[in-house]
Amino acid sequence: MNLSLARMVAVSAGLHVKMASRSTFEIASGLIVPLVQATMAVYLLRASDHPQNMVTAAVGAGLMGIWSQVLFGSGGAIQRQRWTGTLEMLVIAPRPAALTIVPITVATGIRGGYTMVATLGWGWAVYGVQPSFAHPLLFMVSVAACITGLGMFGLLLASTFVLTRNANAICNTLEYPIWLLSGMLVPITVLPGWTAPVANVLPTTWGARAVHEAAVGGAVWPAVGLCLLISAVYFTLGALSMSYVERRARITATLALA
Repeated sequence: MNLSLARMVAVSAGLHVKMASRSTFEIASGLIVPLVQATMAVYLLRASDHPQNMVTAAVGAGLMGIWSQVLFGSGGAIQRQRWTGTLEMLVIAPRPAALTIVPITVATGIRGGYTMVATLGWGWAVYGVQPSFAHPLLFMVSVAACITGLGMFGLLLASTFVLTRNANAICNTLEYPIWLLSGMLVPITVLPGWTAPVANVLPTTWGARAVHEAAVGGAVWPAVGLCLLISAVYFTLGALSMSYVERRARITATLALA
């Protein structure tokens, strides 16, 4: 990506963050949902005598919040563009369709970064969970890599949202299965064996593993590398899917489905 494209993505992402900051619903959900998820996670894992489980609960709740923001933010942004009549202008812009949607998913990932801070702060202030990490610097790197993976996954999903009358229906279906398969809160080893191949091809799995390894101690870089590698694959798939969706929408004149 050259400098002009990087600047375009950065400026567009900032614009979408500002737009979301004007939405009462986005502000309310962004402030309340992470705290609810953190509370549920703490009560779920506090029965154990292992103190590190409490840190795992806070970090896992933060990852769940980031995923929720990316998933619903991507779907909701496409719907809002359709309702306001600007989706057509995004698609016909003199840039590849994927690069006009990437800023939306990046913006949702940036907003999702707040949820990690909120859940860790909530756990510390209310439940006394000390946010101590084995690798503090690598923890921030892992969170950034995880947000990147979630954003590229959101790009792939956003291409389907363009042709969907009600993207929220897909969002509601995907939220809990993905964070379960990714091991954000509970280890994927407790899931049925057939879920392992599915989990291994998700960037969210390796992003979540990197964050947890940085928090409790472990090999962080292999998980970060796999997360970024799979994210690049998802970006390619998302770009190809978006190009196909764009051509189909132009041919059938169904882009502005209400």
